[in-house]
Amino acid sequence: MATTYLSRTLASGSNPTVCTFSFWSKITNPDADDYFFTAGDGTDNFWIRTDSNKIYLRNEVGTETGMAYKTNALYRDPAAWYHIVAAFDTGESASDRQKLWINGEQITSWATSLDMSDTYFMTGGSGDVQYIGKRMDSAAYTNGVMAHFHYIDGTAYTASAFGETDATSGIWVAKSSPSVTYGTNGFFLKFASGALGTDSSGNGNNFTVSGTMTTTKDTPDNNFATWNPLIYGASSLTMANGNNAITAVADTSYYSIYGTIPVSTGKWYWEMKAVNVDSASNRMSWGIGDVENLQNASSGEVGDKSNSWTWDSAGGYKTGGSGGQESSDYLSYTTGDIIAFALDCDNAKLYLAKNNTWQKSGVPTSGATGTGAISITADLTYAPGGNMRYAANQAAINFGNGYFGTTAVTSAEADGNGEGQFEYAPPTGYFALCTNNLGSES
Repeated sequence: MATTYLSRTLASGSNPTVCTFSFWSKITNPDADDYFFTAGDGTDNFWIRTDSNKIYLRNEVGTETGMAYKTNALYRDPAAWYHIVAAFDTGESASDRQKLWINGEQITSWATSLDMSDTYFMTGGSGDVQYIGKRMDSAAYTNGVMAHFHYIDGTAYTASAFGETDATSGIWVAKSSPSVTYGTNGFFLKFASGALGTDSSGNGNNFTVSGTMTTTKDTPDNNFATWNPLIYGASSLTMANGNNAITAVADTSYYSIYGTIPVSTGKWYWEMKAVNVDSASNRMSWGIGDVENLQNASSGEVGDKSNSWTWDSAGGYKTGGSGGQESSDYLSYTTGDIIAFALDCDNAKLYLAKNNTWQKSGVPTSGATGTGAISITADLTYAPGGNMRYAANQAAINFGNGYFGTTAVTSAEADGNGEGQFEYAPPTGYFALCTNNLGSES
């Protein structure tokens, strides 16, 4: 969400003694503190946020801390969706006044546990402002992705009201239409396209959107690949837009970045837009890397590592640590160009396209023939990868989310399973890197 947030000024507020929050979040930047929900004016405040990778519940009334609960457990998997449910009831005994569930499991181990006092401030009174994705009194935001945000005014529910364990997969999943009573100030934000701040509870408690907020195909029910911020040189790369946009911030060494969904079978497609290429010498390169290289990904170029191939913006590709170039066969690309990748793990081939033209007259549907393809090492597990340096360089990946950064694709082409939204149509038999496609890609 970057600097985007939602806000609502309460026309009338009950500041309830009983309430529940339920929402899903993909915490894409583990090193940043995400503010999921806050209310207040900087003096009387309430928030649900992360704090050094821990989930933190806190309320303040003036100089008094009315409650402070922080988990022992760390929540820092950038590839995972977390379901967070927090319920409050000041009528309960002190230690039961605040409860927290993560992915359906109630948290009982705390790094901090200061029980809510009789003096409290939670969701605001008349004239107070509620925020989603921003701290109430400063420019601190949520960096990740959010879905299905419920607020219940007047009832304390458990996590089972909003989620359940899927009988087939054993995974905790969302209930699309939970049977709950929202109360006067309750709301349900689906973050639907064209109605990002619209309340779907029936109360009409709509929020105002500030900044550029985008919808995404990445949801708790269908998890799409992103870049993995745990595997890169943190001082030289920064990410935004759910870890799908990347910017170089240093002018020295190249640093590598890899995707969150590696594959060893099937056929896969994704796109990358060169938002800005600094120069032919200060360049970027993108492709695939053997996951065995991930532990050494903090420095050097992906294409310099064994069983890795990247397409350089200056032209040609690097492969396997040899530094080999085929500049005459693979064109350069520059600012505004969209390059695409078709990875055929079954036939050990990689195809590259620039603005929908496959390089070397490539035919991704040629199977074992591999017309125009780069031959890669068979029977390995590969992840999308790449690298760049110099602060002017920017790139945006589209694993099927439908956006390059905050710019929507123009044609919204899906794969053969109906998944993803791409600028160009994926070749027949190639699929988006998302969980709905895993196991059904052939």
